[in-house]
Amino acid sequence: MQATMATILVFLSGFAIMVLEIIGARFLAKDFGSAFYVWVSQIGVVLIALALGYWAGGALADRVRRMTLLAGLVVSAGVVTVLIPDFSAPLINALIQRHPGDQPIPPLWQKLDPAFGSALVFLLPCAVLAMLPPCMIRMATRHVAHVGRVSGLIIAASTVGSIAGVFVAGYVLIDHFRMSAIFRGTGGLIVLLGLLVLVSGRKAAETRDPSERQAT
Repeated sequence: MQATMATILVFLSGFAIMVLEIIGARFLAKDFGSAFYVWVSQIGVVLIALALGYWAGGALADRVRRMTLLAGLVVSAGVVTVLIPDFSAPLINALIQRHPGDQPIPPLWQKLDPAFGSALVFLLPCAVLAMLPPCMIRMATRHVAHVGRVSGLIIAASTVGSIAGVFVAGYVLIDHFRMSAIFRGTGGLIVLLGLLVLVSGRKAAETRDPSERQAT
């Protein structure tokens, strides 16, 4: 049961990350244009977020067995995602308007500004979502002999969720919904994900051995 729940959770986290990546690139294009650099920036920032999230999630999984902190972080990331249409415009405008309006933007900043804009808006929620796989591997693994099997299942489920997120975002969401609605819907999904993390963590704690509970 724990492995099944962990699989569902990482599927949803992978899905949400890819929706933010694909929709985010389209979102940034309205301010930075649809140049190749926008896509490079968005992909690069999401990969940085994944690296940070995997590292932080692994450290959290080793030190804290309870899922309360992780659930709180995920819910906070969902709230941030819901508010993207509200707080992103002032940040990106400040980034763009620091360049003199009567002069062309230097080529270096044409490349780097989309990366900074992407980081300001999308780095935090994507990094928090990336914390889930290592924590779920720890939660779902009951015996050391099963670590390889469980980790393979969790990573595969996260990847399948990412694949689903790419196609749903690119083929469905962009064609039928406004950007603001997509962000708010994705944020709501992430908040729900955080609540599911909290519930699953409590159920996992109830099934541990009494000695293990005392140790944590």
